[in-house]
Amino acid sequence: MSSSGPDDYSTTLKDGVSFRGRAREFLDLHDQVQTSVNLLDSLESFLSTFQKDLSAVSGQISDLQARSRDIESRLKSRKKIEKPLAGLITTLTLPPPLATLILDTDVGEPWVPAIEDFERRLESVKVRSRVRAARDLGEVAEGLRIVAATKLRAFFLALLHPIRTSMTTNMQVMQTSVFLKYRSLYTFLLRNAPSVATEVQKAYVSAARTYYETGFRRYMRSLGWVKTRSAEKENGFLSGLDVQDKQADVDLERLNYARIEGPGVTLTYMADDKSYKETVEALLRSCLLVLMDNGTAEYAFITAFFAHEPNLPAAPEPRMASSSLFSPTALNADLPADDGVSTPGTEFFVMTPRPRQRTDSLFSTDSHPPAVTLSKEEQAALNATWKQIMDPALDHAKAFVQAVLEPLPPVIPLLTMIRLTEEVMIEIQKRGCSPLETFVFGIRLQMWPLFQKAMTDQVEALKKLAEGASGGYFRRAVTTSDTSVSNICTRYVGLFLSSVMLTEQNEETMIFSNLLRLRHELTKLIESHTDKLGDLSAKAKARSTLYEELLQGLTRAFRSAPGHPKAQTEIAYWREKEEEARNRVMNPSRIRA
Repeated sequence: MSSSGPDDYSTTLKDGVSFRGRAREFLDLHDQVQTSVNLLDSLESFLSTFQKDLSAVSGQISDLQARSRDIESRLKSRKKIEKPLAGLITTLTLPPPLATLILDTDVGEPWVPAIEDFERRLESVKVRSRVRAARDLGEVAEGLRIVAATKLRAFFLALLHPIRTSMTTNMQVMQTSVFLKYRSLYTFLLRNAPSVATEVQKAYVSAARTYYETGFRRYMRSLGWVKTRSAEKENGFLSGLDVQDKQADVDLERLNYARIEGPGVTLTYMADDKSYKETVEALLRSCLLVLMDNGTAEYAFITAFFAHEPNLPAAPEPRMASSSLFSPTALNADLPADDGVSTPGTEFFVMTPRPRQRTDSLFSTDSHPPAVTLSKEEQAALNATWKQIMDPALDHAKAFVQAVLEPLPPVIPLLTMIRLTEEVMIEIQKRGCSPLETFVFGIRLQMWPLFQKAMTDQVEALKKLAEGASGGYFRRAVTTSDTSVSNICTRYVGLFLSSVMLTEQNEETMIFSNLLRLRHELTKLIESHTDKLGDLSAKAKARSTLYEELLQGLTRAFRSAPGHPKAQTEIAYWREKEEEARNRVMNPSRIRA
């Protein structure tokens, strides 16, 4: 132990010397520790204060969030009423440009959308009459309505001036390019100034009535002139029998007048040519086609323009204006010098004198049907308006038809005219003009009894000839020659073939019953004529010759006729007669027996 003592002391002494040497460092360290403790105390105090402030801010944020939710809820509620309120404000205002347009400008194309907009605003003011703003605006809107109605009245009456003063005005162009373009202005009058609309309609009816009356009077007069210089006599079977006829006369060109398709109609200025002639059925065709085109065009316009629309349109609708919508038939002639000769520029004029096709119908895909579905009362009112306009024209057409039928035309031209009326009726039905259809139907009903009378006259004349040829105790025999009987056979063939070509139905009692009667009397005539021959063989040979002539005429011309069952029956009848007569010629013993 004594040996280790000095070492420990030495070590302790060294440690004490080292501690004293570093005392300053320890004091600095102590100061730093104390400073850190003070800083931590300050930080603790700051954090405590920050925590309090943070709690306060958190409370304020919660308040702001609650207020934000409240504001958002109020915003949603206001957005719900924003559009209705904006619409209400918009409809309860009259823009100054709109008022200026109505007050300070003349009626024109800018009025079309403007009046539709004004009418919507006017209707809104009436509907919201309980709103104070609407009541305040009502007087201003009513004043603008009166001004608009006054200007529109003057505008439409001015449009009628060319129709009143000159027949050179193209009615269909005026209707499609002018009136229909401004139809929305007329419907505004219908809904907001009905008395003015009625005045405009009456003025149009008066002007159009005079226009069509003048045009049709002149046109029918011109057709009458042509008819007078083109008159043909009804000679029947028994006229001019002494001269041998050619083969069966089937005039296909005249039969074509039974169809709407075909050559152009007769124009007014053509009547001034003294050498111009036309057949009676061609003149009736011109009359009916011109009447059909103008009548259906006028009806289409009336039902499109004057039809009442109770509701406002949802949006402005574009109006197509094409002069091809209506008939190419126009009434063109100057009102002065009514009795003077016409010229191509001042007449009742067909604008397109070309062959007509079935596709020339008015009611194509571009036509103007009524804007709305019409009730029976509204349709009856529009029909009455059409009749007021077209009655004078119908009277002139009816008078011309009566003149065509007096004196009674030949049988085939009369049947051709009947078929024409049926074709015209079908076309009018397609175009939907019921009043004109009734008129043409009346003409058709008038013609059928006349056809029956004409056929009866032919049958009776042939019957008297057949009975006269056979002679008797109480009547004097009528002399018939081979030429006259041959001519009658030829004319019978022409009548039969023409009737078949004009008949599409297999069974038509009015026609084929009369042809059957005529055939019966012709058979009797042939028998009574050949009975004059003393020799039985010569009698049979003469009958065979006449039957062969009939058969050849029917067979030769049958290629031009349709495959009608009655034509086959007729050929079979005369073939049987011819074979029977030929057998008698070849077997004289049978004749004696």
